[in-house]
Amino acid sequence: MIKLPATSVLASALAFGQIAATLPAGAELSIRLRTPVSSNASKPEQPVEAVTIAPVVDGHRILLPAGAVVKGTIVAATPSDKTDQRASVKLAFTEIGGAKAKTRLLDVDNAREHVDAAGQIIGILASETLAARIDQGINKVAERNAGLAGILEAARSAVISAQPSGEIKYEPGVELKIALQEAVRWEGPLPPAPELWPISNTDELVKLVHAQPFQTMAENPRKPSDITNLMFIGTEEQLRQVFEKAGWSGAHQKNAASVMETVRAIAELRGYKEAPMSTLLLDGRRSDFDFQKQNNTFAKRHHLRVWRRQDTFQEKPVWVSSSTHDIGIDFSQENRTFIHVIDPQIDRERGKVVSDLLFTGGVRSLALVERPDAPRKSRNATGDSIETDGRMAVLVLQ
Repeated sequence: MIKLPATSVLASALAFGQIAATLPAGAELSIRLRTPVSSNASKPEQPVEAVTIAPVVDGHRILLPAGAVVKGTIVAATPSDKTDQRASVKLAFTEIGGAKAKTRLLDVDNAREHVDAAGQIIGILASETLAARIDQGINKVAERNAGLAGILEAARSAVISAQPSGEIKYEPGVELKIALQEAVRWEGPLPPAPELWPISNTDELVKLVHAQPFQTMAENPRKPSDITNLMFIGTEEQLRQVFEKAGWSGAHQKNAASVMETVRAIAELRGYKEAPMSTLLLDGRRSDFDFQKQNNTFAKRHHLRVWRRQDTFQEKPVWVSSSTHDIGIDFSQENRTFIHVIDPQIDRERGKVVSDLLFTGGVRSLALVERPDAPRKSRNATGDSIETDGRMAVLVLQ
Protein backbone atom coordinates (compact mmCIF):
# COMPACT_ATOMS: atom_id res chain seq x y z
CA MET A 1 0.00 0.00 0.00
CA ILE A 2 1.24 3.47 -0.89
CA LYS A 3 0.43 6.62 1.06
CA LEU A 4 1.37 10.26 0.64
CA PRO A 5 3.42 11.48 3.64
CA ALA A 6 2.12 14.51 5.53
CA THR A 7 5.34 16.33 4.60
CA SER A 8 4.24 16.35 0.95
CA VAL A 9 0.83 17.91 1.50
CA LEU A 10 2.04 21.36 0.47
CA ALA A 11 3.78 20.23 -2.70
CA SER A 12 0.90 18.01 -3.77
CA ALA A 13 -1.71 20.72 -3.27
CA LEU A 14 -0.56 22.59 -6.39
CA ALA A 15 -2.45 25.68 -5.22
CA PHE A 16 -0.42 28.78 -5.93
CA GLY A 17 -3.05 31.40 -5.13
CA GLN A 18 -3.85 32.97 -1.78
CA ILE A 19 -3.89 30.88 1.36
CA ALA A 20 -5.34 31.86 4.73
CA ALA A 21 -5.23 29.92 7.96
CA THR A 22 -5.01 30.33 11.71
CA LEU A 23 -1.97 28.83 13.38
CA PRO A 24 -2.97 27.74 16.90
CA ALA A 25 -1.04 28.66 20.02
CA GLY A 26 1.54 25.96 20.68
CA ALA A 27 2.12 25.17 16.99
CA GLU A 28 5.77 24.33 16.35
CA LEU A 29 7.67 25.60 13.32
CA SER A 30 10.93 24.28 11.90
CA ILE A 31 12.96 27.18 10.51
CA ARG A 32 16.39 27.75 8.95
CA LEU A 33 18.49 30.84 9.65
CA ARG A 34 19.27 33.16 6.76
CA THR A 35 21.40 35.52 8.84
CA PRO A 36 24.28 34.71 11.21
CA VAL A 37 23.88 34.86 14.99
CA SER A 38 26.80 35.23 17.39
CA SER A 39 27.19 35.85 21.11
CA ASN A 40 30.24 38.08 20.58
CA ALA A 41 29.24 39.84 17.35
CA SER A 42 25.44 40.22 17.27
CA LYS A 43 23.94 43.37 18.78
CA PRO A 44 20.54 44.05 20.41
CA GLU A 45 17.80 44.99 17.91
CA GLN A 46 19.84 43.59 15.03
CA PRO A 47 17.43 41.96 12.55
CA VAL A 48 17.35 38.18 12.14
CA GLU A 49 15.67 36.35 9.29
CA ALA A 50 14.77 32.69 8.77
CA VAL A 51 12.53 30.58 6.54
CA THR A 52 10.18 27.69 7.33
CA ILE A 53 11.63 24.45 5.98
CA ALA A 54 8.60 22.19 6.50
CA PRO A 55 4.88 22.92 6.19
CA VAL A 56 2.66 23.11 9.25
CA VAL A 57 -0.33 20.89 8.53
CA ASP A 58 -3.53 19.85 10.24
CA GLY A 59 -4.47 16.52 8.72
CA HIS A 60 -4.38 17.31 4.99
CA ARG A 61 -4.95 21.05 5.44
CA ILE A 62 -2.02 23.41 5.05
CA LEU A 63 -1.74 25.90 7.88
CA LEU A 64 1.62 27.36 6.84
CA PRO A 65 3.74 26.44 3.83
CA ALA A 66 7.42 25.71 3.70
CA GLY A 67 9.25 28.75 2.41
CA ALA A 68 7.39 31.31 4.53
CA VAL A 69 9.71 34.08 5.74
CA VAL A 70 10.16 34.46 9.51
CA LYS A 71 11.60 37.72 10.86
CA GLY A 72 12.79 38.84 14.26
CA THR A 73 15.55 40.57 16.17
CA ILE A 74 18.39 39.93 18.58
CA VAL A 75 17.11 40.73 22.07
CA ALA A 76 20.45 40.21 23.83
CA ALA A 77 23.87 38.70 23.11
CA THR A 78 26.39 38.11 25.88
CA PRO A 79 29.92 36.90 25.03
CA SER A 80 31.91 34.43 27.08
CA ASP A 81 34.55 36.86 28.34
CA LYS A 82 35.71 34.63 31.17
CA THR A 83 36.31 30.91 31.53
CA ASP A 84 33.51 30.72 34.10
CA GLN A 85 31.01 32.85 32.16
CA ARG A 86 28.58 31.26 29.73
CA ALA A 87 27.76 33.00 26.48
CA SER A 88 24.07 33.54 25.74
CA VAL A 89 21.82 34.75 22.94
CA LYS A 90 18.15 35.69 23.11
CA LEU A 91 16.16 35.84 19.87
CA ALA A 92 12.63 37.11 19.29
CA PHE A 93 10.85 36.03 16.10
CA THR A 94 7.93 38.42 15.78
CA GLU A 95 6.75 38.07 12.19
CA ILE A 96 5.69 34.99 10.22
CA GLY A 97 4.75 35.35 6.58
CA GLY A 98 4.07 39.03 7.17
CA ALA A 99 1.79 38.41 10.18
CA LYS A 100 2.71 39.59 13.66
CA ALA A 101 3.56 36.74 16.03
CA LYS A 102 4.71 35.99 19.54
CA THR A 103 7.05 33.00 19.67
CA ARG A 104 9.47 31.18 21.92
CA LEU A 105 12.60 29.37 20.85
CA LEU A 106 12.42 25.66 21.69
CA ASP A 107 15.57 24.13 20.26
CA VAL A 108 18.63 24.65 18.09
CA ASP A 109 19.12 21.54 15.98
CA ASN A 110 22.30 19.58 16.68
CA ALA A 111 23.73 22.29 18.91
CA ARG A 112 26.17 21.82 21.76
CA GLU A 113 24.33 24.65 23.55
CA HIS A 114 20.94 24.29 25.24
CA VAL A 115 17.80 26.45 25.25
CA ASP A 116 16.40 27.32 28.66
CA ALA A 117 12.74 27.63 29.69
CA ALA A 118 12.70 31.30 28.69
CA GLY A 119 13.87 30.50 25.15
CA GLN A 120 17.41 31.80 25.70
CA ILE A 121 20.36 29.99 24.12
CA ILE A 122 22.92 29.14 26.82
CA GLY A 123 26.50 28.36 25.83
CA ILE A 124 28.98 25.90 27.23
CA LEU A 125 31.93 26.64 29.46
CA ALA A 126 35.29 26.05 27.84
CA SER A 127 36.26 24.37 31.12
CA GLU A 128 33.60 21.71 30.47
CA THR A 129 35.38 20.29 27.41
CA LEU A 130 37.54 17.19 27.51
CA ALA A 131 40.49 19.29 26.32
CA ALA A 132 40.13 21.63 29.30
CA ARG A 133 39.88 18.72 31.73
CA ILE A 134 43.07 17.25 30.24
CA ASP A 135 44.81 20.60 30.82
CA GLN A 136 43.58 20.63 34.40
CA GLY A 137 44.99 17.14 34.91
CA ILE A 138 48.36 18.13 33.42
CA ASN A 139 48.53 21.14 35.73
CA LYS A 140 48.03 18.89 38.75
CA VAL A 141 50.77 16.55 37.53
CA ALA A 142 53.07 19.56 37.08
CA GLU A 143 52.79 20.33 40.78
CA ARG A 144 54.50 17.01 41.52
CA ASN A 145 56.51 16.18 38.40
CA ALA A 146 57.36 18.96 35.95
CA GLY A 147 59.18 16.59 33.58
CA LEU A 148 56.21 14.22 33.21
CA ALA A 149 53.88 17.18 32.80
CA GLY A 150 56.03 18.42 29.92
CA ILE A 151 55.77 15.06 28.19
CA LEU A 152 51.99 15.00 28.67
CA GLU A 153 51.69 18.56 27.39
CA ALA A 154 53.59 17.66 24.24
CA ALA A 155 51.33 14.67 23.70
CA ARG A 156 48.27 16.83 24.33
CA SER A 157 49.46 19.44 21.82
CA ALA A 158 49.99 16.79 19.18
CA VAL A 159 46.35 15.70 19.48
CA ILE A 160 44.44 18.87 20.38
CA SER A 161 45.31 21.77 18.12
CA ALA A 162 43.05 24.55 19.40
CA GLN A 163 41.77 25.97 22.65
CA PRO A 164 38.03 25.30 23.05
CA SER A 165 35.74 28.32 22.71
CA GLY A 166 32.54 28.93 24.62
CA GLU A 167 31.15 31.44 22.13
CA ILE A 168 27.86 30.80 20.32
CA LYS A 169 28.29 31.14 16.56
CA TYR A 170 25.53 30.08 14.16
CA GLU A 171 25.98 30.57 10.43
CA PRO A 172 23.13 30.81 7.91
CA GLY A 173 21.68 27.32 7.48
CA VAL A 174 21.47 26.46 11.19
CA GLU A 175 18.03 25.06 11.98
CA LEU A 176 15.81 26.05 14.89
CA LYS A 177 12.43 25.10 16.28
CA ILE A 178 10.06 27.77 17.57
CA ALA A 179 6.60 27.59 19.13
CA LEU A 180 3.75 30.08 18.89
CA GLN A 181 2.72 31.56 22.23
CA GLU A 182 -0.44 33.01 20.71
CA ALA A 183 -2.59 32.07 17.73
CA VAL A 184 -1.58 33.72 14.46
CA ARG A 185 -3.83 34.52 11.53
CA TRP A 186 -1.67 34.06 8.47
CA GLU A 187 -2.64 34.82 4.88
CA GLY A 188 -0.77 35.42 1.69
CA PRO A 189 0.43 33.86 -1.55
CA LEU A 190 1.97 30.43 -1.44
CA PRO A 191 5.74 30.52 -2.04
CA PRO A 192 6.90 28.64 -5.15
CA ALA A 193 6.66 24.96 -4.33
CA PRO A 194 7.85 21.88 -6.21
CA GLU A 195 5.20 20.11 -8.21
CA LEU A 196 4.98 16.45 -7.25
CA TRP A 197 3.87 14.00 -9.88
CA PRO A 198 2.15 10.67 -9.18
CA ILE A 199 4.22 7.52 -9.52
CA SER A 200 2.97 5.26 -12.28
CA ASN A 201 2.96 1.48 -11.88
CA THR A 202 2.61 1.52 -8.12
CA ASP A 203 2.29 -2.27 -7.97
CA GLU A 204 5.82 -2.57 -9.36
CA LEU A 205 7.04 -0.04 -6.81
CA VAL A 206 5.49 -1.94 -3.90
CA LYS A 207 7.14 -5.16 -5.08
CA LEU A 208 10.47 -3.35 -5.39
CA VAL A 209 10.24 -1.98 -1.85
CA HIS A 210 9.20 -5.33 -0.40
CA ALA A 211 12.21 -6.99 -2.05
CA GLN A 212 14.68 -4.81 -0.12
CA PRO A 213 16.37 -5.97 3.12
CA PHE A 214 14.82 -4.59 6.29
CA GLN A 215 17.98 -4.26 8.34
CA THR A 216 21.67 -3.52 7.92
CA MET A 217 24.50 -5.44 9.55
CA ALA A 218 27.48 -4.06 11.47
CA GLU A 219 30.80 -5.15 10.02
CA ASN A 220 32.65 -5.86 13.27
CA PRO A 221 31.25 -7.52 15.24
CA ARG A 222 28.56 -8.86 12.89
CA LYS A 223 25.30 -7.74 14.50
CA PRO A 224 21.98 -6.53 13.06
CA SER A 225 21.87 -2.75 13.09
CA ASP A 226 19.93 0.12 11.47
CA ILE A 227 16.56 -0.35 9.76
CA THR A 228 16.27 0.66 6.10
CA ASN A 229 13.65 3.40 5.76
CA LEU A 230 14.35 5.38 2.59
CA MET A 231 14.59 4.66 -1.14
CA PHE A 232 15.93 7.09 -3.74
CA ILE A 233 15.29 6.64 -7.46
CA GLY A 234 17.62 8.64 -9.68
CA THR A 235 21.15 9.00 -10.95
CA GLU A 236 24.23 9.28 -8.77
CA GLU A 237 24.61 12.91 -9.83
CA GLN A 238 21.00 13.69 -8.85
CA LEU A 239 21.52 12.02 -5.48
CA ARG A 240 24.70 13.95 -4.71
CA GLN A 241 23.24 17.26 -5.88
CA VAL A 242 20.00 17.06 -3.90
CA PHE A 243 21.80 16.31 -0.62
CA GLU A 244 24.37 19.03 -1.23
CA LYS A 245 21.59 21.52 -1.95
CA ALA A 246 19.84 20.44 1.26
CA GLY A 247 22.96 21.26 3.29
CA TRP A 248 24.16 17.70 3.92
CA SER A 249 27.85 16.80 3.76
CA GLY A 250 29.60 13.67 2.60
CA ALA A 251 31.63 11.67 5.10
CA HIS A 252 35.40 11.20 5.03
CA GLN A 253 36.79 7.72 4.78
CA LYS A 254 37.78 6.22 8.12
CA ASN A 255 41.57 6.48 8.35
CA ALA A 256 44.23 7.75 10.75
CA ALA A 257 43.67 11.40 9.79
CA SER A 258 39.88 11.33 10.05
CA VAL A 259 39.97 9.37 13.32
CA MET A 260 42.39 11.94 14.78
CA GLU A 261 40.11 14.78 13.67
CA THR A 262 37.18 12.98 15.32
CA VAL A 263 39.15 12.76 18.57
CA ARG A 264 39.87 16.49 18.38
CA ALA A 265 36.21 17.29 17.74
CA ILE A 266 35.17 15.28 20.80
CA ALA A 267 37.89 16.78 22.99
CA GLU A 268 37.16 20.35 21.90
CA LEU A 269 33.37 19.83 21.91
CA ARG A 270 32.97 21.10 18.36
CA GLY A 271 31.64 19.96 15.02
CA TYR A 272 33.24 17.88 12.27
CA LYS A 273 30.87 18.09 9.32
CA GLU A 274 32.60 15.35 7.30
CA ALA A 275 33.21 12.95 10.19
CA PRO A 276 33.58 9.27 9.19
CA MET A 277 30.86 6.78 10.05
CA SER A 278 31.09 3.24 11.32
CA THR A 279 30.76 0.58 8.64
CA LEU A 280 27.36 -1.03 8.10
CA LEU A 281 26.67 -3.67 5.48
CA LEU A 282 23.59 -4.33 3.35
CA ASP A 283 23.58 -7.74 1.71
CA GLY A 284 27.25 -7.94 2.66
CA ARG A 285 28.20 -4.65 0.92
CA ARG A 286 29.49 -1.41 2.38
CA SER A 287 27.53 1.75 1.67
CA ASP A 288 28.25 3.65 -1.54
CA PHE A 289 27.63 7.07 0.05
CA ASP A 290 27.33 8.50 3.54
CA PHE A 291 25.64 11.85 4.19
CA GLN A 292 25.29 13.86 7.38
CA LYS A 293 24.13 17.23 8.68
CA GLN A 294 25.78 18.73 11.76
CA ASN A 295 25.78 22.09 13.47
CA ASN A 296 28.58 22.71 15.98
CA THR A 297 29.07 19.42 17.78
CA PHE A 298 30.13 15.97 16.66
CA ALA A 299 27.93 14.52 19.42
CA LYS A 300 24.75 15.28 17.43
CA ARG A 301 24.10 14.81 13.75
CA HIS A 302 21.51 13.70 11.22
CA HIS A 303 23.08 10.96 9.16
CA LEU A 304 22.39 8.18 6.70
CA ARG A 305 24.12 5.59 4.58
CA VAL A 306 23.13 4.85 0.98
CA TRP A 307 23.53 1.61 -0.99
CA ARG A 308 23.17 1.20 -4.76
CA ARG A 309 20.87 -1.72 -5.53
CA GLN A 310 20.95 -3.96 -8.58
CA ASP A 311 17.34 -3.05 -9.31
CA THR A 312 16.08 -0.24 -11.51
CA PHE A 313 12.70 1.45 -11.54
CA GLN A 314 11.46 2.98 -14.78
CA GLU A 315 15.02 2.60 -16.09
CA LYS A 316 16.50 4.66 -13.23
CA PRO A 317 18.99 3.49 -10.58
CA VAL A 318 17.60 2.50 -7.17
CA TRP A 319 19.28 3.39 -3.87
CA VAL A 320 18.28 2.22 -0.37
CA SER A 321 19.17 4.04 2.83
CA SER A 322 19.02 3.75 6.61
CA SER A 323 18.72 7.08 8.43
CA THR A 324 19.10 7.81 12.14
CA HIS A 325 19.66 10.86 14.33
CA ASP A 326 22.67 10.86 16.65
CA ILE A 327 21.67 12.72 19.82
CA GLY A 328 24.68 12.17 22.09
CA ILE A 329 27.91 10.31 22.79
CA ASP A 330 28.46 7.56 25.32
CA PHE A 331 31.31 5.20 26.16
CA SER A 332 30.66 1.58 25.28
CA GLN A 333 32.23 -0.90 27.69
CA GLU A 334 31.59 -3.70 25.20
CA ASN A 335 33.26 -1.94 22.28
CA ARG A 336 35.76 -0.02 24.45
CA THR A 337 35.24 3.16 22.49
CA PHE A 338 32.98 6.18 22.26
CA ILE A 339 29.73 5.54 20.40
CA HIS A 340 26.81 7.67 19.31
CA VAL A 341 23.42 7.30 20.96
CA ILE A 342 20.48 7.58 18.54
CA ASP A 343 16.91 8.83 18.80
CA PRO A 344 14.94 5.57 18.93
CA GLN A 345 12.03 7.10 16.95
CA ILE A 346 13.67 6.72 13.54
CA ASP A 347 10.51 7.76 11.65
CA ARG A 348 11.29 11.32 12.74
CA GLU A 349 14.61 11.10 10.91
CA ARG A 350 12.93 9.66 7.83
CA GLY A 351 10.59 12.66 7.89
CA LYS A 352 13.53 15.03 8.34
CA VAL A 353 15.25 13.69 5.23
CA VAL A 354 12.03 13.87 3.20
CA SER A 355 11.35 17.48 4.29
CA ASP A 356 14.93 18.56 3.56
CA LEU A 357 14.96 17.10 0.05
CA LEU A 358 11.46 18.35 -0.79
CA PHE A 359 12.55 21.85 0.18
CA THR A 360 15.30 21.78 -2.49
CA GLY A 361 12.84 21.21 -5.33
CA GLY A 362 14.86 18.16 -6.39
CA VAL A 363 12.09 15.62 -5.81
CA ARG A 364 9.68 14.72 -8.62
CA SER A 365 7.56 12.10 -6.85
CA LEU A 366 7.08 10.89 -3.31
CA ALA A 367 5.39 7.91 -1.68
CA LEU A 368 5.29 6.10 1.65
CA VAL A 369 5.10 2.34 1.18
CA GLU A 370 3.77 -0.03 3.82
CA ARG A 371 6.01 -2.99 4.76
CA PRO A 372 3.89 -5.32 6.90
CA ASP A 373 6.80 -7.68 7.66
CA ALA A 374 9.33 -5.00 8.68
CA PRO A 375 10.23 -5.09 12.39
CA ARG A 376 8.52 -2.38 14.44
CA LYS A 377 10.94 -2.67 17.34
CA SER A 378 14.59 -3.62 17.18
CA ARG A 379 18.07 -2.67 18.37
CA ASN A 380 21.09 -1.44 16.49
CA ALA A 381 24.55 -2.97 16.76
CA THR A 382 25.49 -0.85 19.79
CA GLY A 383 22.32 -1.73 21.69
CA ASP A 384 20.15 1.37 21.11
CA SER A 385 16.42 0.81 20.80
CA ILE A 386 14.76 1.38 17.41
CA GLU A 387 11.05 2.04 16.96
CA THR A 388 9.31 2.56 13.60
CA ASP A 389 6.03 2.12 11.75
CA GLY A 390 8.01 0.00 9.28
CA ARG A 391 7.21 2.08 6.19
CA MET A 392 9.73 3.13 3.56
CA ALA A 393 9.69 6.62 2.01
CA VAL A 394 10.38 6.57 -1.73
CA LEU A 395 11.69 9.73 -3.41
CA VAL A 396 11.98 9.95 -7.19
CA LEU A 397 14.63 12.58 -7.93
CA GLN A 398 14.79 15.05 -10.80
